[in-house]
This record gives sequence, C-alpha cells and structure tokens, in this order.
Amino acid sequence: MRKWVAVLLTAMLLTGCASALAEGSFRVGLECNYAPFNWTQAEESEFTVAIEGGGGYADGYDVQIAKKIAEGLGKELVIVKTEWDGLPMGVNSGAFDAIIAGMSPTAERKATIDFTDAYYTSELVVVVKKDGAYASAKSLEELSGATITGQLNTFHYTVVDQIPGVIKASAMETFPAMIVALNSGAIDGYVAEQPGAVADTMANPNLCYIKFDEGKGFTASEEEVSIAVGLKKGSELCAQINEILAGIDAETRLQMMLDATERQPLNQ
Repeated sequence: MRKWVAVLLTAMLLTGCASALAEGSFRVGLECNYAPFNWTQAEESEFTVAIEGGGGYADGYDVQIAKKIAEGLGKELVIVKTEWDGLPMGVNSGAFDAIIAGMSPTAERKATIDFTDAYYTSELVVVVKKDGAYASAKSLEELSGATITGQLNTFHYTVVDQIPGVIKASAMETFPAMIVALNSGAIDGYVAEQPGAVADTMANPNLCYIKFDEGKGFTASEEEVSIAVGLKKGSELCAQINEILAGIDAETRLQMMLDATERQPLNQ
C-alpha cells in the first residue's frame, strides 16, 4: 500500500511541475556551488534569484543566462538547487525543465539527455599552489610526478590521464573540496575550466593556475570544452532556447562572465 501511495504522490508532484511550466514558470536545476558559473549567497541582489525552498539566493553566469532564457520564453525563473550527479535524473523526471549548470554536452551525457547549442566555450587549466613545485609549468610534461585530480563524474577527471607520469588522485565531489585538498598538500593540483580557475585563484591568493603553451595542454573535443543547456530527450524547449541563445552575442557573453567572476562572493 505504501509503495502505491508513494507512486501516486510522485505522479502528482510531476504533474504539478508540468502544470507550473504551462502556467508560466521555467524551472532550472544547478548546483549553486561552482563559481563563477553558479553559486549560493545569503544576501539578495539585483543579480540573484531565490533558491526554491529557501537556502539563500543563486547567482553566477549560469543564472544570468537562465534569466535571459526565462525572459525570452516569457516565464518566471525558478532555481532548483540540485547535486551534480542528480541533474540528469532531475530533468528526465520532470523535477525541473532544464539544466543550466556549466555542463558540457559530452557523448555520454547525450545518450540520456538532449542539449542546446553552446552558451559558453572555455579551455582547460590546472590549479596549483602559487609557491609550489609546479607553478611555473607550461606543459603537461612538466606535471609529471604530480598528484592531480578533477571533479567526480566530469570530463575534467578523465583528461588527467593525458599527463605523462601523473599520480591520479581519487575524483572529488566539489571544487571547494579540491581547494581544501590542494591547500592541505593532499594533491598538487586539479583540473578546471579557466573561468572557474580564475574565480578560485581570486578567492585564494595562495593559488594560481597553469595556462599551457599552445599545443602543450590538454586535448579535448569542442563538445567537452563547450557549455550547453541540458534538456529532457525530445524537449520542445530546445529550438526556442537555441533561438534565444543566438540573440546573445559573443561580446555580451564575455562581459557576463567577467562580471560574474568579479562579483562572486569569495572575491569580495
């Protein structure tokens, strides 16, 4: 009996989500823990959106993109704070309508969810201690012998294997956890996208990031270094969102990222 009641309640909740979209809301899932793409803060501002269920306010590049999409759709933006691993399941279950969370449209993810066109393209770097043995590295080869990691269930972790002679540490769930590990000496560095690395090093002056010389860094496909909106398979929102994204020029996107990087709380 309890099982059937749970199923019925779940169905009602999902129906409610679908009704909410029809009535004018655009529900977006994201971690709210990946500055400058997204973060949580206690104070409201002209840039923030309240997180559903309380727990503060969300801001960041992803949130600003979500606001533009919601405006273009004529919907009210609702932010649903969700752990990284739960994002694909959440959009497929109807818990929210889209993932806007600094997510790359990799082939593996495309097998379960759809993606829009890219709304940002970055490059991969490695964050290290500013006074550490690897701070002056300019190539992957110069990281030989280093203990390097990346975020769990991301392509950042898979590219660690491209470093000759690397000691590949266990993947970690969040960037704050990797920063703690780096500061404690448990690792020598972690892989990040450049905007995230800029935010991390601005907030932690004892850290720096390695921007590799041309042809000396990681090899990644365009899909892996691009960021796109994740949607349920067959979502009718894809074409509409692509049209909205096409109206945001490259200069505006860059300025939005620079502003988010400057605004992120740990930089204040």
